[in-house]
Amino acid sequence: MPEPGPSPATSSLPAAAAQFGAHVLAHALAAGTEVTADVRVVRSAQLVEPVPAGEPDPPAAPPVTPGQPARAARPVLPGPPSLPVRPRTAEAAGTAAEAAPGSTAAPAVAGGTDTGPAVTATAAPVREDAAAARQPSPAMERILRGPSGLGTASLHLFRRDGAPAPAAPGEPVAGRPIPGLYFHPVPEPDEARVAEVSRRIKAWAVDEVQAFPPEWEDQFDGFSVGRYMVACHPDAPTVEHLMVATRLMVAENAVDDCYCEDHGGSPVGLGSRLLLAHTALDPLHTTEEYEPAWAESLLSDAPRRAYRSAMDYLVRLATPSQADRFRHDMARLHMGYLAEAAWAETDHVPEVWEYLAMRQFNNFRPCPTITDTVGGYELPADLHAQPAMQRVIALAGNATTIVNDLYSYTKEQASPGRHLNLPVVIAEREDCSEQKAYLKAVEVHNDLMHAFEAEAAALAAACPVPAVPRFLRGVAAWVDGNHYWHQTNTYRYSLPDFW
Repeated sequence: MPEPGPSPATSSLPAAAAQFGAHVLAHALAAGTEVTADVRVVRSAQLVEPVPAGEPDPPAAPPVTPGQPARAARPVLPGPPSLPVRPRTAEAAGTAAEAAPGSTAAPAVAGGTDTGPAVTATAAPVREDAAAARQPSPAMERILRGPSGLGTASLHLFRRDGAPAPAAPGEPVAGRPIPGLYFHPVPEPDEARVAEVSRRIKAWAVDEVQAFPPEWEDQFDGFSVGRYMVACHPDAPTVEHLMVATRLMVAENAVDDCYCEDHGGSPVGLGSRLLLAHTALDPLHTTEEYEPAWAESLLSDAPRRAYRSAMDYLVRLATPSQADRFRHDMARLHMGYLAEAAWAETDHVPEVWEYLAMRQFNNFRPCPTITDTVGGYELPADLHAQPAMQRVIALAGNATTIVNDLYSYTKEQASPGRHLNLPVVIAEREDCSEQKAYLKAVEVHNDLMHAFEAEAAALAAACPVPAVPRFLRGVAAWVDGNHYWHQTNTYRYSLPDFW
């Protein structure tokens, strides 16, 4: 990983970053696994011992939906500090120490309607999976031992001295949260970074890739993608790291809008368009005779121009394994687009479980899984591929995608045609009112969130390699920042009148 240069915009965000995602790790002690400061699970030559913890912070208040019994406060995990992998050329900046943020759920629905999580449906499998995660497999034990031999010195972890002071509580954010929705509030994103990222991304979109015509400018501005990405990546060491995520987000939305949705998109012929666009991410390897025609095609429309340019910037900061991880996740996304398009062509409403399966692919997953690239470190490929890590990532992506279904519900209902989202599918397949279906979708989201947090905590306890809790905190920060953006983006979203 190249050494991050100084950010052109002064930011206080790294101090706030310490509080993001700490709620994910707070489950670990409650799960029955003690993680102490003198844990030694790898050779001392490969892993620096964690810094002994000082006085622990007060336990974080758990999110509580009014009208339901409060859960016991969870202790903060006294694990090792969040540490990056030593880059190939120079040390990258470490992250701040952990502190548990305050958390909340929005007020319960009037009339006593239960919108809290249905814990019974998920408690047993979560407990079983958590217990399994606490018993590292032989493969996990090999990973924990770390690399050895010639050429592996640059992969050793290092310790950052000291920790920044905790950030001051933020002001109340704009927008109305969905009543009964389980979420964690975040500090307001650093305004200097928001302004700089917003300036740079518009220049890139207009000047470098011509991502949208002038008549779409108000929609681009209303997207507020700079604020979105700054909120989702609080540990990014520089603005350029943030720009990697921001360009990819704009490119992904260009493909969705122009190929799939309301700016000329259609299910007819979508497979061909997506496959050719995917070659901007995963390049064609062919003969000299045919390569020029392919290269020229990458400039033929806005989605491909945006994909090609955004990917070029990503590979400058990412390791080869991180870049390939992203390509794989984008292939998943495109497969989800195709399933939804197939249903649209036949006007088919899937079963609820089928819709949820589609949404596991047509999903935000490619965004949080680059959290280590944007953070300036790497989660090793073997650790990323562990089934427990894959489950955590899937649950996070699924929960964030249902957030999108819920906040965009009113917008989609007002659009021409039928737009599939979880409330619409529940109403159709379970023969209930729109209101009841929407409130049940809130419960589905809450169950996914609780499962994500429990599984992440168990994984952090079972695999205390510093890159793992740091990556999990990054994913949790993305989950929280994603909700923040949906709640506060009143240009795009408004809530239905169900309360």
